[in-house]
Amino acid sequence: MRTKKFAAAALLATASLTLTACGSGNDSDKPVAVVSEQAGSDKAATVLDKPFEKPDLVLTDTQGKKYDLRKETEGKPTLIYFGYTHCPDVCPSTMSNIAVAKKQLPKAEQDELRVVFVTTDPDRDKPAELGKWLKGIDPRFIGLTGDFPTIQAGARTLGISIDAPHKDKNGKIISEHGTQVIAFSPKTDGGYVLYGEDATVDDYTKDLPEIVKGEKP
Repeated sequence: MRTKKFAAAALLATASLTLTACGSGNDSDKPVAVVSEQAGSDKAATVLDKPFEKPDLVLTDTQGKKYDLRKETEGKPTLIYFGYTHCPDVCPSTMSNIAVAKKQLPKAEQDELRVVFVTTDPDRDKPAELGKWLKGIDPRFIGLTGDFPTIQAGARTLGISIDAPHKDKNGKIISEHGTQVIAFSPKTDGGYVLYGEDATVDDYTKDLPEIVKGEKP
């Protein structure tokens, strides 16, 4: 794994990560998870010295059923990403990279892994639309939607800022959101690895075997 380590003493307090509207935008005033970065800032993954707690989110899955994130993923290796289906670049590429890497795992480990995509655009990403989009990437991926304030609050507990969808100068609806993927250990349910949008298929392919086992990549 291409690794960088963060000292998370300033967790949720002093620093901020850049938002993207899948192509634009930033949010420099909102607090997020992070931190004093050590040498090696060009690395794709961040190992946190203080893991995140899994968000306490109860949302709706692609079948229209209630989905309690903590309960449903307890004891399972889990990747969580916040994005939206109308995103033209970062969201589909991130999910596709994970899908390709997941296929390199043995079948039993693929079955253990939970990949959760939480929409940042719930007004458009209804269960059926979200399910159709994810089916084209990996039908086993879990899609969640719900009311925006709940989703926004859940993302913030992971240091990920998201803004309500709005129209850009061309009248196109965009969703500005952090693009980090958080990996949670099946042993502790703590989120201990953070991936930026530059993480590649190779990064995930190398790391997923360890993440599935709850080991440090």
